[in-house]
Amino acid sequence: MSGKMLIIYLVCEPETPELARASVEAGADLIELGFPFSDPLADGPVIQRASERALARGMRTAQCLDCLAETHSLLGDTPIVPMTYAALLEAYGWDRFAADAEARGATSLIVSDVPAGQRPELRRVHLVAPTSTEERIRLAASTTDGWLYLVTVTGTTGAREQLSSSLDGLVERTRPLADGTPLYAGFGIATPEQAAAVAALTDGVVVGSRAVQVAEEGPGALGSYVASLRAALDAVSD
Repeated sequence: MSGKMLIIYLVCEPETPELARASVEAGADLIELGFPFSDPLADGPVIQRASERALARGMRTAQCLDCLAETHSLLGDTPIVPMTYAALLEAYGWDRFAADAEARGATSLIVSDVPAGQRPELRRVHLVAPTSTEERIRLAASTTDGWLYLVTVTGTTGAREQLSSSLDGLVERTRPLADGTPLYAGFGIATPEQAAAVAALTDGVVVGSRAVQVAEEGPGALGSYVASLRAALDAVSD
């Protein structure tokens, strides 16, 4: 693994395991698997469309867990982190979901609308945003599972032409409170240049909407895109 982590987000669909394998072969260090949800508050239009398509194709929680298991069988030791929402876990059963996801290869979870301090029994990665208070950041850092997800913008996901100007301040506030916990930033990162700029401030980047968009063109296109991101991050690490 190189110095800067590259996390690629994909929505669970029948093709996703092969897309995930192409991503890892091209240099992704971790795969975030989005479990489609009908009311995804944090997701922008690209991921919303992908989620609607997945739901129309029958990708419910059980099918997404099968997708997770198949992805794990292809990726071996590469970490896989499902990303979902509280309503889905409420319907499926919190403990049951955590157990079933782990049994199928999940190395952690992200539940984007359950803040740190709630459901403390659920081992997961916490998110912090530019609006997070110092107290909230400290709590999230002390209870997160392995790394902190920095939300670079206030609002929904989606590729943007310019990076959020609030990232510098968020990193500056979070570093001293994180006690060495790695900081990976996402939301709005689309190009290799943007990925490199974020990686210069953080320990890694999460690329979602643009990866989901390119994934529609198939594993080859996604692999080429991920390779361009990997090269950009490696240049920062050198």
